Amino acid sequence: MTRLLLVEDDANLCYIIRGGLEDMIGGYEIQTAADGEEGLRIWKTWKPDVIVSDIEMPVMDGYEMVRRIRETDERTPILFTSGRVSPKDVVKGYELGVNNYIKKPFLPEELHAHVTALLRLTQGRQAEAHETLFPIGRLYTFNADRSTLLKADGEAETLTVREADLLRLLCENKGRVVRREVILSRLWNTEDDYFASRSLDVFVSRLRKLLAADESVQLKTVKGIGLQLVD
Repeated sequence: MTRLLLVEDDANLCYIIRGGLEDMIGGYEIQTAADGEEGLRIWKTWKPDVIVSDIEMPVMDGYEMVRRIRETDERTPILFTSGRVSPKDVVKGYELGVNNYIKKPFLPEELHAHVTALLRLTQGRQAEAHETLFPIGRLYTFNADRSTLLKADGEAETLTVREADLLRLLCENKGRVVRREVILSRLWNTEDDYFASRSLDVFVSRLRKLLAADESVQLKTVKGIGLQLVD
């Protein structure tokens, strides 16, 4: 069953769309929001398969909602609905990361066709993309290709290049001690430079803070030898 987040401030239209989609063969699991701010909260906690959103809404409009979603989520397909779609509106939406538009008024069957086609297209692309993901403890997933540390609650932290390179090296050798000189050689091109060594300590401290919410995760310093990531 497809999980669909419907963001629409017109309560009557929202009721009609929801009822029509829920009657479709295969069905939809739908949550609704009356504005972009509420839609953002639901997206973070519920993780829908697709988002269908109006543009002009109170509190937070569709543009701002999409901008914030795309800061950490480039995969979830988003479809804008609008009664007035000018070329300028279309360009702005696509620049922010919207996947498609449907013009109001429309029938639920028409929206269903758009959503089905959009999911087929985006899921096909995702299947071709083999991103490198490392689970860490109970709460974290590290996306090494995007240099992003994801938490189970939907929060995401974008790491610096060096932070990401260090975390990847530790994840690839999880449970094993990675010698300090190996890390310095791989990431700093040196084995005994004082300033590089102190820089490494700073990045280790930073990673420990980022992983602190999960007590099962430890980034250990093995004195005189190197570092070890355990969970």
